Amino acid sequence: MKRTWLTLITVVLLFVTALSGCKGGKKEEETTQTSTTQTTITETTSKAETQSQEETTEKQPVYGGEITVGIQQDIDSLDPHKAVAAGTKEILFNVYEGLVKPDENGNLVPAIAEDVVISEDGCEYTFPIREGIQFHDGSTVTAEDVVYSLKRVAGLLDETDPSVVVDSAFSHVTEISAEDNVVKIVLSAANTELLGYLTCAIIPAGNTTCDKTPIGTGPYKVASYQALEKVVLSKNTNYWGEEPYLDTVTFKIVADSDTATTQLLAGSIDVYAYLTYDQAAELEGKFRIEEGSMGLVQGIFLNNESKLFSDERVRQAINYAVDRQGVLDMIANGKGAVIATDMFPSFGTYYNDETEEVYPHDPAKAIELLKQAGYPNGISFEMIVPSGYEYHINTAQVIIDQLKEANINVKMQKVDDSSWLKDVYQDRNYEASLYGLAAKVVVPSRVLSRYASTASNNFINYKNAEYDEILAKAIASIDDHEKQELYKQLEAMLTEDAASVYLQDPALLVAVNPELEGYKFYPIFVQDVASLHYMQ
Repeated sequence: MKRTWLTLITVVLLFVTALSGCKGGKKEEETTQTSTTQTTITETTSKAETQSQEETTEKQPVYGGEITVGIQQDIDSLDPHKAVAAGTKEILFNVYEGLVKPDENGNLVPAIAEDVVISEDGCEYTFPIREGIQFHDGSTVTAEDVVYSLKRVAGLLDETDPSVVVDSAFSHVTEISAEDNVVKIVLSAANTELLGYLTCAIIPAGNTTCDKTPIGTGPYKVASYQALEKVVLSKNTNYWGEEPYLDTVTFKIVADSDTATTQLLAGSIDVYAYLTYDQAAELEGKFRIEEGSMGLVQGIFLNNESKLFSDERVRQAINYAVDRQGVLDMIANGKGAVIATDMFPSFGTYYNDETEEVYPHDPAKAIELLKQAGYPNGISFEMIVPSGYEYHINTAQVIIDQLKEANINVKMQKVDDSSWLKDVYQDRNYEASLYGLAAKVVVPSRVLSRYASTASNNFINYKNAEYDEILAKAIASIDDHEKQELYKQLEAMLTEDAASVYLQDPALLVAVNPELEGYKFYPIFVQDVASLHYMQ
């Protein structure tokens, strides 16, 4: 059965509500003011002439120019199938494309595929490949390139590179084939959410050196990369889609946000995200401050197999000891959304808001739980925080102060992003870590599958056989209402088991050069520079 792209918006469980309400801010107010001050058309010649003059002097988008975007950490790989860090993906979004890609409203739209046909049982996907798309090296994209790329991320190549991140979402894929420029994917079990994972990058068949010579199909290509300094992108003049405006975009690594603020004011940076509320207030009037949602689950992630946090009562105690709203009020002037499970409020009907009521701020309850667990004098532990994210550092400091009230003493250890990825995410050598987990694709199973007992990215070592069973059922279901209920059950289990301490989906404050227009927020955090442009 052929399903239109409009239908797929529902099938893939996209973000439709939250972002439309948080993009407005100053930019929408300016638009409203402009529309109300336009000269009214009348039959009077002088007024008509005045309006004509205004129209001819109205600024229009122009092609060309260059900008510098400040980022907080170095990339971990230019190979899209090896990259793990969300900060890397925000850049590579401009370089690589998949069969489909998300737009700013959360809809999946055609990219390298021009259409999709999904069988009624959800077990077969068919994609006619768009004709005439070129890679950055000038070669034409073929169905064989698509098959190679998908097999690479699914771990189905004969010689799989061990450093490639094999996505468990492809575990039920039994066949990926091509015929007459049409790609077919066959599954052993239904998965109506697979489309959301097919945003994975398409690269030339056989290209195993993307980390050194990145070749994609996106609106920009990598011109140069200097480790710990910058990534420079240049305009892809052969881009198949809408022509990007800017000629050159430099992503400059500025780990310290105070330094970034100084560089913004000095004019050496044009765009910078992850501002604190105080920094945004300082820049107001000099830069346009755009506000959206980070699409980030920020939490204190607990290693459930460590000696201290293997006891559910200890994990619950910390949940009671944290004042989530107090954290938000202290570091963000109340901006953002309080959460208590690993899911985004912007998922709408897939978000279980009842989880927010499970752990009210109750230090006395926390102390009692610690006593029951054998810690009458409280506990102490180390919390690892990435040094490049001031928002996380500020959050950690507020929480450390709050936890003291429940006899919980925490020492913050700041590490660079690469150390965090190795020690915490990969080696799981830690007790607790305050971090933010981004939604890399717009499907709930992607967020919740990281807690499956055998998931390679289950870095908190959460183990629950019932959770595994419900997750498999939710992914296999082709009934949308049933999916909603099953995902809400999973979210409730994470909360009740105190798998970790989920805190908030923070507001995203971005400073944008007032001469630039076209900044977009997405349901996943990316820096879409193709739409940015100067006005003239």
